[in-house]
Amino acid sequence: MSKTKFSRWRPHPWHGIAAGPDVPRIVTAYIEISPFDQMKYEIDKDSGYLCVDRPQPTSAQQPTLYGFIPRTYCGDRVRDLMPGAECGDGDPLDICVISERAIDRTEILMKAKVVGGLPMNDGGEADDKIIAVLVDDPAFGHVNEISELPPIMIHRIAHYFRTYKMVPGKENKVTIGEPYGFDRAAEVIAASMADYDQDYGHLQEQE
Repeated sequence: MSKTKFSRWRPHPWHGIAAGPDVPRIVTAYIEISPFDQMKYEIDKDSGYLCVDRPQPTSAQQPTLYGFIPRTYCGDRVRDLMPGAECGDGDPLDICVISERAIDRTEILMKAKVVGGLPMNDGGEADDKIIAVLVDDPAFGHVNEISELPPIMIHRIAHYFRTYKMVPGKENKVTIGEPYGFDRAAEVIAASMADYDQDYGHLQEQE
């Protein structure tokens, strides 16, 4: 009789979970923020626990589930895919997951189908936002390309990220280019996984 192997410790959400079952089309998304949050949460890179990053400075709310793809990192290869970027943002690759049903939980994992992304330059840092739909979602699960989503949804996501760091009297350093489709998103994901392997691949060798 076979026995299932259990980890004694909770896996680190960034380093201890696979990027997905069928990368780059189907990826794992670790959710940090839900559309109902008015706080900015972010993974603590050392402990793996979710922590409060900052209160949202404006009344805008995240329009989708938001988190990152495990075992990715925005370094030089991700930077090289974005004209005008001086570096990657030094974080895991961000992902926005669209779901027809309201989900108000965070610190959850979900299978997400990648359909495209937004090229976000945050003060010279490449900070792409991958756009995905929840696998088997009854309303959006059939979507394969960002162009198949209602344009207003992409507009809202872009507007949120373009404005969520705005402070009165200060220059807004965030710019967002035209949305890109799955093929470009696949390049960004591959680059982020290669960046991760270069900087953190030794962690996987210790498993």
